[in-house]
Amino acid sequence: MASQVSQILASPHTSIPCNMENRPKADFHPGIWGDIFLNCPNKDIDTATQLRYEELKEEVRRMLVAPMGDSSNQKLSLIDAVQRLGVYYHFEEEIEDALEAIYHDNNDVDNDLYTISLRFRLLREHGFNVSCAEVFDKFKDEEGNFMSSITTDVRGLLELYEASYMRVHGEDILDEAISFTTTHLTLAAPNLEYPLSEQVAHALKQSIRRGLPRVEARRYISLYQDTESHSKALLEFAKIDFNLLQLLHRKELSEICRWWKDLDFTKKLPFARDRVVEGYFWIMGVYFEPQYSLGRKMMTKVIAMASIVDDTYDSYATYDELIPYTNAIERWDIKCMDELPEFMKISYKALLDVYEEMEQLTAKQGRQYRVEYAKKAMIRLAQAYLLEAKWTHQNYKPTFEEFRDNALPTSGYGMLAITAFVGMGDVITPETFEWATNDPKIIKASTIICRFMDDIAEHKFKHRREDDCSAIECYMEQYGVTAQEAYDEFNKHIESSWKDVNEEFLKPTEMPVPVLNRSLNLARVMDVLYREGDGYTHVGKAAKGGITSLLIDPIQL
Repeated sequence: MASQVSQILASPHTSIPCNMENRPKADFHPGIWGDIFLNCPNKDIDTATQLRYEELKEEVRRMLVAPMGDSSNQKLSLIDAVQRLGVYYHFEEEIEDALEAIYHDNNDVDNDLYTISLRFRLLREHGFNVSCAEVFDKFKDEEGNFMSSITTDVRGLLELYEASYMRVHGEDILDEAISFTTTHLTLAAPNLEYPLSEQVAHALKQSIRRGLPRVEARRYISLYQDTESHSKALLEFAKIDFNLLQLLHRKELSEICRWWKDLDFTKKLPFARDRVVEGYFWIMGVYFEPQYSLGRKMMTKVIAMASIVDDTYDSYATYDELIPYTNAIERWDIKCMDELPEFMKISYKALLDVYEEMEQLTAKQGRQYRVEYAKKAMIRLAQAYLLEAKWTHQNYKPTFEEFRDNALPTSGYGMLAITAFVGMGDVITPETFEWATNDPKIIKASTIICRFMDDIAEHKFKHRREDDCSAIECYMEQYGVTAQEAYDEFNKHIESSWKDVNEEFLKPTEMPVPVLNRSLNLARVMDVLYREGDGYTHVGKAAKGGITSLLIDPIQL
């Protein structure tokens, strides 16, 4: 699989230097979790709880399929609660059928701001192309501004705020709604009572559309419990379901942590980040459901290896060492190890082993062809890393456009999207991979969100080494703007990309929704982990809090 990229970058070299003076300098903090996840608590659910769980599941199902009567308001609130409590994956058909009926029901046109906004958001989340102008124009005055009378309806404002995050290109009214609701919710927040105060404060930090479903579910369970109108059956079911999933995830992570410890990278490759737990949290954000257990384990090993490969290129190896390393990855042959220095042999063999294991696991279902696409995606990533290394080596300052075009593949999100499909079911076909390898709009959009959020975080929080090329610096120098002006421009691209993501979910979709969900969830992980700096490399509150709440602390029943 030798490529033109490596041929262009290749330079004659007779020996691999072992001195340290030309090596990049990295100083990553060590892993923070120790051996806490090596062993899984042996707390499988007891028979009585399992029976209760099944009873509650059927009760919630009955609630979802019950006739709506004259109004769909109660059904909308129920669907919203089921989704936000994180148990919607049990009732996808029932929810879809109910929303289909609501979409064709026009009896609720005279409803209040809260109900209309909730209806719009839920329908949009499920791909129904509801017109925002027809829905929200009634809340505007003669001058075309949102009416001042709705500023006192905090629940309605909050729901309009959440609905606005479902916007696509050309929906100016929703752009205005985000600005309007953000201003008035911020003003109202200090005077609100719990639990509404907590809901508003959290929403202003993280909208529902961009939050990670498991993290949001954990937080919402306690809020829902304190809401007077909550369904006791739904709440109890959500709590048991959360704990069941947590046990499954702990077992998976325990298995991965043992694999990681056996590799002993912390001693053998001390220059690299020890972030396997954070990597698992990332992949849990991509898909958390039980049926994706095998996919999660495979994908976590891939992201762990991608992190090691990234640090090899970015934080330790010399340029002359990286040329044969990239050639070896392109050729994907264990015999290439002979051409590599000792420290590279370690990561190269581990990389090949991960994909060989993937081939063995997928062969049982006749799906090993998928791994070839995953390998090619990893090769493309290594080639992009090498070009960045070449720029650094030559002290070359690329234009912003050059940097951006190479930075999109170095984000790794194209590779991760393709790898996510390997561990999925029959919904994935060879056509899925052909579509994914041609940079479709939704994968490109999630990649831009990833790359530009990373670039802003690294520059704003000074997480990048001085000798590294920075997209923000490239943009500032080329266009003669300040750092803040560069951030603002990058954020415009991020917001535009979110509109692209939302657009791709409108029916009829180019690919089945489970395929599209992988890119949506990858974008969500970035919004959660990189909002206040690089939360993966410099493990911050978002990662620590998310890992603790999802993988350590069970919910009290």
